[in-house]
Amino acid sequence: MNKNLWFLTEERPKKEVLQTIFQKFAKDYGFAVFVDAIRIFPILDDNKFTFTYEVTGFRCNKVDKVYVKTVSGNSSFTDFLIFYQKDEPTIKDEPIYAIEETKTDDKESRNTGVYQRCSKFVFIQSYYPNVKKIMLYNLQIVQKVKPTSTYIFGTKLLLTLGVEILGKKLDPKIFTPFKTIDEVIDLKNEMRKAQKGNVQILLKKSKTKIEVSGRLFKSGGLSHDPNIGALSIICAVLRELDWTKKIEITQHGLLQKHVGKTNKFIQIANKIGISLKGLTIPKVGMNSDYWKYDKDGEKLGTIFIHLVVEEFTKGYSIFENHAGCEKGYFFPLSGEPIPLEKYKNRALYKAGDKKQIIEIPDLILLDKKEKEIINIEGEKYVNRNAGILQIKTFDFIEKIYIKKNYPKYKIIRTVVLFGSEETSIVEIEVGFLLNKNGQLILSVKAPKLFQEAIKNLLDFWK
Repeated sequence: MNKNLWFLTEERPKKEVLQTIFQKFAKDYGFAVFVDAIRIFPILDDNKFTFTYEVTGFRCNKVDKVYVKTVSGNSSFTDFLIFYQKDEPTIKDEPIYAIEETKTDDKESRNTGVYQRCSKFVFIQSYYPNVKKIMLYNLQIVQKVKPTSTYIFGTKLLLTLGVEILGKKLDPKIFTPFKTIDEVIDLKNEMRKAQKGNVQILLKKSKTKIEVSGRLFKSGGLSHDPNIGALSIICAVLRELDWTKKIEITQHGLLQKHVGKTNKFIQIANKIGISLKGLTIPKVGMNSDYWKYDKDGEKLGTIFIHLVVEEFTKGYSIFENHAGCEKGYFFPLSGEPIPLEKYKNRALYKAGDKKQIIEIPDLILLDKKEKEIINIEGEKYVNRNAGILQIKTFDFIEKIYIKKNYPKYKIIRTVVLFGSEETSIVEIEVGFLLNKNGQLILSVKAPKLFQEAIKNLLDFWK
């Protein structure tokens, strides 16, 4: 009997990403494949969701079925683990691919586009040292013609760690793995100097150690994600290039009280041997399990309604920010996708005014037939009142983005819940509940798009 392909992910699976992975799989294994119109169906049993999706539209005589399941990483999890085997994966099984997907080019953000994700590839090596590591660019805006020096340096680091780049055109004369430690040091130290007040990432080598400067203190603790990624992969590459002596992070801005045992950087520091100047790094091991099946996350509900609406109605998403997932672009009725701003006024926010943060929904769906925009907040059932309060905060995004781009559409706000064994909805602000038994529960005030999607799904499985 043929094996199945299993996609384990924290993200909402996107058809274009699945197609790219199918093509990569076919090329690597030398299989003949045919990719038609890809569809993603929730598998129901007795009208209950089994928490497994099946993907159709991919045909290969060496693959029986393709399944998607939502998982939760214990720390620094890549977006996809792909398994090629008959049975549902367990922690002990070996994936064939670990894939990090990003829509961010260095045109939009130099750090997020490469550095912020680097620590994931360093992290996974402790669990699956032989897995094929892939950075997949699912670009939705035009790729920058001339890559930044940050992107060149970061990509060369990834290549040195054996990470394959998909979805971007790379100049083979520029993008090659580093061959020596001095090459890493020289290229980094030649880059544009940081703005005044910032700590430049610089490398200094002596006979006994390599010092790497870089700020890790942010928001009251060790939480500077781009620098955590950058410093993690720089140090990992130094080890990959056979540096066996001390590696010390300087100008990090941390105090001893900031150095806890649960931070991913501290776990990586223990694993590959990194010290923090003036501080003691506690001895800590990695979590025993890299991932687990998600059985309580709020996004189980929002991802479900997102996929069902797009498969069983003519409605579709114009923005998504499912809990723990990458924030998408806002898609206007016409024109290019728009990256949403984080703050109403960045200067005021930096001065300490937290009210400048723009509150955004977890999902925005478009119903062309009813001329409705549906703003959705996802929550666990136990936190439903917090979700009801949250939908009252969407005034700014509706005024600045939605009404401007969809002036003739009515805007609806609703809450989508996951969890509990409840079989009815009391609160009128709640539109849909996916309970932990997989039951699909619509409220009396559910948007018509929800009602149509669930009806068509149930009819499909009759």
